[in-house]
Amino acid sequence: MTSDYRNLPSVDRLLAHQEIGRLLQDYSRNSVLTLVRRSLEQARSSISNGATAPSSDQIVEGLVAQAKALWSPSPRPVINATGVVLHTNLGRAPLSNEAVEAMRQAALTYTDLELDLEDGKRGSRQAQVQQLLCQLTGAEAALVVNNNAAAVLLGLVALAEGREVIVSRGEAVEIGGGFRVPDVLRQSGATLVEVGTTNRTYARDYAAAVSDHTAAFLRVHPSNFQVTGFTHAATTPELAELGRTHGTPVLYDLGSGCLLNTERFGLSHEPTPQEAVEDGADLVFFSGDKLLGGPQAGIVVGKEKLVQQLARHPLARAVRIDKMSLAALSATLLHYVKGDVLEAVPIWRMISSTVDEIMQRADVWRDRLGADAIVVEGESTVGGGSLPGETLPTRLVALPSAHVDQLALSLRQQSPPVIGRIESGSLHLDPRTVLPEQDEPLIQAVLAASVGAFN
Repeated sequence: MTSDYRNLPSVDRLLAHQEIGRLLQDYSRNSVLTLVRRSLEQARSSISNGATAPSSDQIVEGLVAQAKALWSPSPRPVINATGVVLHTNLGRAPLSNEAVEAMRQAALTYTDLELDLEDGKRGSRQAQVQQLLCQLTGAEAALVVNNNAAAVLLGLVALAEGREVIVSRGEAVEIGGGFRVPDVLRQSGATLVEVGTTNRTYARDYAAAVSDHTAAFLRVHPSNFQVTGFTHAATTPELAELGRTHGTPVLYDLGSGCLLNTERFGLSHEPTPQEAVEDGADLVFFSGDKLLGGPQAGIVVGKEKLVQQLARHPLARAVRIDKMSLAALSATLLHYVKGDVLEAVPIWRMISSTVDEIMQRADVWRDRLGADAIVVEGESTVGGGSLPGETLPTRLVALPSAHVDQLALSLRQQSPPVIGRIESGSLHLDPRTVLPEQDEPLIQAVLAASVGAFN
């Protein structure tokens, strides 16, 4: 074993290697030196466990791979050919060109983030975006934080800490990442009072649970699952009337933040913030990076008195939105004001694409990829905790292969990586979720990855 240790190259020998020399050209000597020493330490540990000493070339190969993985920009851009429009694992909504440019400008220089240019005094970072949100939803006031989970938590802490919040048993749900409504309520210091049953809850169930400790009625839109059959849920107007009777605010966690009528695109109706405000909800919470089509953000709209109560709470500072996300959100909201959402916001361009439009792109892909590629009918999904069970008709480019898992892996290893879905022994690529400017990179990636993979 002693000889195995002696077979390990020295630090200086590794630093003199041509491949490590290239790393030294691109990165600081201290960074490369730390990586070299760490690799040698790992090699010594492996030898102590009975492994054979790796060669210099093996160590260098591992060092280069580690450097590439560790020092490449992250997260990496990928091509989403899965057909899932709001793919949470792939970052949900891609931004419009205008939103990207707004972020770039906010990052490049100083901004009037919290400066009133008229009087030269400190201003509010919320002022402009609040006006846009009130205009689009009909709410009295608005507040933006870093994500919707934080928005809901802030609302519960500010309005219900140490008191009770009444929620339907069928809405005390878990969403992505193990995020559970009961857990959020506990973190806020509020006590959960569940009413009704899993499938049927009436306004009278909320009324029966009201006590001197009741702080709020909470509605949670079941945006990522469906309960079908023998069901009933109390409506927002019913809860609003009950809230007025008892002086209790109605909080509505809407989730996806859809501002458009989804029925226009052959989908079922998705509740909108403007409908919730009109129906009497006192505070409405929703995301910026789902069906709104913007950056990650948590948005609260509703009654001015309650919004101000949230804004003044100390937790609001801890969850406030950063300047670049705020710039992107403002630019995204302006698309709704201008009425160019379907053309400018990528997710709505994807959702509104017709089968004929998708077929044209799929035919081009197939012709470029060769005889083994075929076009088949398929379904796209909205995803991202929105419109569960809803699909849009599409056309898929199917790549049959006896080694389909290897083909999928090879595509994920391309630059940029291409992510598809495997069905019926073929890798399927859906043009609906591929940005038009990504068509050529996708074709080149498939050609590079599929050498020898097709039958």
